[in-house]
Amino acid sequence: MAVARTKQVDQIADERHLAAEAAAHPGPIAEFTKEEEFQALRQMLLIRRFEEKAGQMYGMGLIGGFCHLYIGQEAVVVGMKMAKQDGDQMITGYRDHGHMLACGMDPRGVMAELAGRRGGYAKGKGGSMHMFSREKNFFGGHGIVGAPVPIGTGLAFADKYRGSNSVCLTFFGDGAANQGQVYESFNMAELWKLPVVYIIENNRYAMGTSVSRSSAQSDLSRRGTSFNIPGSRVDGMDVRAVKAAGDEAIAWCRAGKGPIILEMLTYRYRGHSMSDPAKYRTKEEVDRVRTEHDPIEQVRARLLARKWTSEDELKKIDAAVRAIINEASEFATNDAEPDPAELYTDVYR
Repeated sequence: MAVARTKQVDQIADERHLAAEAAAHPGPIAEFTKEEEFQALRQMLLIRRFEEKAGQMYGMGLIGGFCHLYIGQEAVVVGMKMAKQDGDQMITGYRDHGHMLACGMDPRGVMAELAGRRGGYAKGKGGSMHMFSREKNFFGGHGIVGAPVPIGTGLAFADKYRGSNSVCLTFFGDGAANQGQVYESFNMAELWKLPVVYIIENNRYAMGTSVSRSSAQSDLSRRGTSFNIPGSRVDGMDVRAVKAAGDEAIAWCRAGKGPIILEMLTYRYRGHSMSDPAKYRTKEEVDRVRTEHDPIEQVRARLLARKWTSEDELKKIDAAVRAIINEASEFATNDAEPDPAELYTDVYR
């Protein structure tokens, strides 16, 4: 009984912590045109429907290994993609399918890789955490917690060394924010004024432990203070807030002022991975976020309120996106598996 009461008290404290963060609603909001609203809607829907389909295929045994879904966090990567320019890079952790799609990678190739087929981005040999696209300047989702930070810092060093005027958008989660390699990278980036935006996707739970229970300083935007790196908190459920913060952060880096941190306050609706039942939070908490803060529904509501579209038109857009995802699923399901000889190719010896 005492253990149950302790868990209940912890859960209530965590929910109050979430409510306090949501009430803060920090930062500017970009004023989107009609075209930008539709662009954001289509991109977020593409990611949402892709992830839903990936979850289904995982349940059917068509996708194996690890699979970490991005459902609920779509506004973060879509808003940052709308702020970046051609030549800017992206790198992230293992919750990475949304980042690939936002970068313009082919849903067929991403899904085929998840299914271990030869048409995948890594020829079916890498799976969820081993996809890259040099053409799209996507430098991978990385399975080692915190790994994107030193690698992204290295990409930013290359940008400065070459004088390319590019910026590296380096994504990682709230759990990775406690890794030692993150702070070594912060120190180096500020010393050399590297053009890197550190984007902390704070989805509130590092695997199954809430930020308030695992981090002494739960305002992750302040993690760069001792390195003189500025930071700000952003409503990561509002694509307009993400775009506005991204514009400012990228301009800061491009002006030669060094690194900057954006803490995106976001939320994942599913478990940490497909094997996680997510019993560490209540169904009411998840439903409340879905009802009050869903990033896609916010865009839909604005489009309807401004009479820029109709429910029928929105249904057609969703149907078109679902058709793309269904085609990707069919391709991945029917594509051939890699030839056994592929075991010996692309291997560093």
